[in-house]
Amino acid sequence: MTAFIWLLLLLLFAGLTLALRKLGVLPIVSQLCAALLLPLLVPYLPDAALPYYQDLTAAAWLKLLYACSFTLLLGCILADIADTKLSMDSIKIALPSFVVPFVCGVLCAWLFFAELTPLAVLALGLLFSITAIPVLFLYLQGIGYPSAERQRLVQAAIVIDVLCWAIFALAQSSTELWQLLVPLLAGLLPLLLYQAKLRQSWLYSTVFFVMLLLLQWLAMNALLFGVLYALLVARLGLHLAIPLHAKLWYRLQWYLCVPVILIFGVLQIRLAEVQWQGAAGTLLVLVIVPIVSKIAGNWLGVYWVRGERPLKSLWQDSVLLNIRGLTEIIFLNILLQYGLIEALLYFGLLLMSVVSTLLPALLGLRQQRLTWS
Repeated sequence: MTAFIWLLLLLLFAGLTLALRKLGVLPIVSQLCAALLLPLLVPYLPDAALPYYQDLTAAAWLKLLYACSFTLLLGCILADIADTKLSMDSIKIALPSFVVPFVCGVLCAWLFFAELTPLAVLALGLLFSITAIPVLFLYLQGIGYPSAERQRLVQAAIVIDVLCWAIFALAQSSTELWQLLVPLLAGLLPLLLYQAKLRQSWLYSTVFFVMLLLLQWLAMNALLFGVLYALLVARLGLHLAIPLHAKLWYRLQWYLCVPVILIFGVLQIRLAEVQWQGAAGTLLVLVIVPIVSKIAGNWLGVYWVRGERPLKSLWQDSVLLNIRGLTEIIFLNILLQYGLIEALLYFGLLLMSVVSTLLPALLGLRQQRLTWS
C-alpha cells in the first residue's frame, strides 16, 4: 500500500508539472505549491487512511530512495556553486545580500523562537539569506534577461550559497571532532587522485556522488564533504558532472528526485501537533521578514555596483535574487532530519519559498526581454 500511495503521489506531481508547464509555470513553482497543499489536506483524510499516511516515510526502501535523490540534487548544486570564475561585482553584490538577511534571521530566531538551539538559530539566519541557483538561472533564462546581468546575478547567488553551505557544514560538525574529521579527510580525495596522476573528470564525479550517498546513508556530514570536495576539484581545474545523460537527468530531476525530496519532507510535518495559537503571527514573520530583509540586502549589493543603470533595473535584480526554491527545500529537509526545526517553522519557511519564487512573476517580471530604458 505504501508503494502504491507513493506512486500515486509521484504521478500527481508529474501530471501537475506537465499541465502547468504548458502555461509557462516553472516546474519548481508547481511542485512547491503541490507540496504546500499536502499537509493541509491531511485533516480531511478518512480515519482509515491515517495509519497509511503516518507510515509513508518509515520504509527502508523509501529512505534509500530519498538518500539517492538527495545525493543527486545536492551534488549537482555543490558542483554548480564551485565550478565558476567569479567577478568582483558578483562578490560585492553577494556580501550585503548575505549579511543583511542573515542578521535579520538570527535576530528573528532570538526574538520569536527562543527554544531554538544555537545551531538552529544559525541555520535560520542562513535560510533567510540563501538563493536558489537553479531556479534563478532558469527564471532569468526564461524571461530573456541580458546575458551580462544574468551571469552577474547567478554568480552572486553562487557566492551566497557557498557561504551558507560552508558555514552550516562547519557549524554542524563542531560538536564532535570525528564528525568533522571524517568528512574533511574524505573531502581531500581529489588531492590524492590528482597526485596519482588521475585526471579523468568522470572518475572525480563518480567518487563525489558515491561518497555523498555513503556519508548521507551513514548519517555523517555529507554536506561538509561535498563543499570541500567540489571546491578542490574546481581549484584543480577539473569539472564535476552528474554521471547521467542530460535528458535523462532532467526527467529524473523533475519527475522523481525533486518530488521525492518535497514529499518526504512535508510528510514528516504533523500539523495536527502544531500549537496554532499565535501561529498566524509566526507565519507572517516567517514569510515577510525573510523576503523584506533579503530584498533589502540585494538592493544594497546591486546599488554598490550599479554603474549607469537606472533604479528600475536595480529593483528588478533585487527581486530576482530573492528567488528561493529547491536549494531552500534541501536545507529545510536537513534541518528537519536533524530535529533542528519543528513543523510550524518548516511549513512557514516552505510557504516563504513559494511566495519568494512566485514574487517576480506576480510583480510582472515576465517579459521576454527586459531593457534598461
